This record gives sequence, C-alpha cells and structure tokens, in this order.
Amino acid sequence: MKYVPVLFGLAIFLILPVVVDSYFLTILISIFYYAYLSSCWNILGGYAGQLSLGHAAFFGIGAYTSSLLFMKWQITPWLGMWVGALLATVFALFMGSLSFRFGLRGFYFVLITWAFAELLRLITLSLDVLGGPTGIYISVHTSPWQFQFSGRGPYYYIILGLTIFILIISHKLEASKPGFYFKAIRENELAAEGSGVATARYKLLALALSAFLTALGGTFYAQYLKYIDPETTLGVSLSIEIMIRALVGGSGTPFGPLIGSFILTPLSELSRTYFTKGGLEGLPLIIYGAVLIFIVLFLPQGVATWMKEKIAGYKNR
Repeated sequence: MKYVPVLFGLAIFLILPVVVDSYFLTILISIFYYAYLSSCWNILGGYAGQLSLGHAAFFGIGAYTSSLLFMKWQITPWLGMWVGALLATVFALFMGSLSFRFGLRGFYFVLITWAFAELLRLITLSLDVLGGPTGIYISVHTSPWQFQFSGRGPYYYIILGLTIFILIISHKLEASKPGFYFKAIRENELAAEGSGVATARYKLLALALSAFLTALGGTFYAQYLKYIDPETTLGVSLSIEIMIRALVGGSGTPFGPLIGSFILTPLSELSRTYFTKGGLEGLPLIIYGAVLIFIVLFLPQGVATWMKEKIAGYKNR
C-alpha cells in the first residue's frame, strides 16, 4: 500500500506528454533535469556531507566527451555518455585523492572543488579543439540511434527515466552499508574514523559515484540543446543551481532534490517568461531570492524533512 501513491504519481507523469502543450513539457523536462543532477550531487553533498561547488566539472566532462566523440568520429552518444562518465570518475578520483590526502574538509573542500571546476573551464576556453569560448554546435541527424529526436517527448521520457533511476539508487543507498557510513561521516567524521570507518575511502566512493552519474546528465543536456559552451556547462552558476535544489528540498533525503526542483525550476522558468518586460527584468531574481531566503530561515532542514515531520505528527495523533 505504501507504494500506491508513488505508482499513481508515476502513471500521471507517464501520460503528461500526451495532454500538455510544448511549453509546459519544456518546463517538465527542466524540472526532472535539475532533479536528476541535484540527486547526483546529493550522494556526495547530502548523504556524505561533502559540500561541492565543482559538479559542473563532471557535467561538462560528460557533455564535451560524448559531443566530441559524436562530432569527430560519429560515435553515438549512447556509447559516448559512458566514456564521458568514466573520464569524469577518473577526474573526480584525482581531485578527491589530493583533497582527502591533505585532510581538506568543510569550507576548504568547497573551495578545492570550485577551483578544479574553474581550472577545467579556463582550459576549455583556451583550446580550439574543444570549441574555445564559442563552444560546440552539434549537428542534427534526428536519429534515435544518435540520441536525437524530432520532438520533446522522447527527451522527456529519457530524463524521467534517469530521475527514477537516481531516486532508486538514493533509496537503496539509505539502507545500505556505504549509505550508513556516508551518514556517519556527515554527522561526525572524526568520530566515524575513530570507530573504524575508512573515511577517505568512502568519501572517494561517494565522490566517484556522484561524478559518474552527473556526467550522464551532461550528455543528455548536450543532445537536448544541440549546443554546449564552457560558461553554461562548466560555470560555477550551474554547480550552484544543482546544489541549491537539494538544499531547498532537503539534502540527505531521497526525494529532497526532486521536491526542490519542483519548487525552484517552475518558479525560475515562469518568472523569466512573464516578468522580463516593462522594466521588470530584475523581478525574477528578486522572487527567486525571496523564496530561497524563506526556505533557509524557516525550513533550514529542507521541505522534504518538514513534510516528513508533519506527516509523522499527523499519524501520531
């Protein structure tokens, strides 16, 4: 019985592309796109407690790798996405090994992740083989085998499938041995290490898993928009957008990033659509900021945690 609401919600999302218009479908794709990326970040930042501002690096590696393999050697992105994910994992392990070897944690870890992502962005800007500041325009073939479709519907189902996939991983992770160690490290890393937990190893595991999955989202983005550039795929603004949805929805919970994306993504999209004329160009940012301030002040543990507490209180009456 406890899965009935989930199955009912899934059935609704499966039929939505048939009954909504193109604009609303675009918003839904954006919601699940950010929910997926934020859930990937949540493995490292939410469960393991290692806040990262460098997830754009993993995202960008996935986007650029699959795009270059496709443009130069006609390797389908369905295969290139896994190559990009493996390269992102190697990059993450290199970054994590340096960071954890020197005992960087907290604010210092945030800085080192941002520094690595920014270094990668600057390198990409300077290399013509990567398109430089102009970026890469992906040729259109409109072939499912090439991860290209004529309408938005297939992209919606792909990102919905990815989101369901990461939600299942998050749910399984909560009850697993690595998930238990992740949470122990998040709550008190020194105490966890004193209890015999190999903290460096499990932090690397969380980082590698998070990077691998994030890179898959980079391939989706590249093929959906048919264009990538260093600023949008490797910039710190993307890392912030990914992180903030988990924090608003409830980091360290399976459904927190999804809830955060359902709150922030439509707000961002609709405010940009309806409040960008008549001298109101800055209003979307004001609305966005006001919502974030409200969440931080009154729901610091996130909306998902607040909802869980309210439901538990109702059941105990």
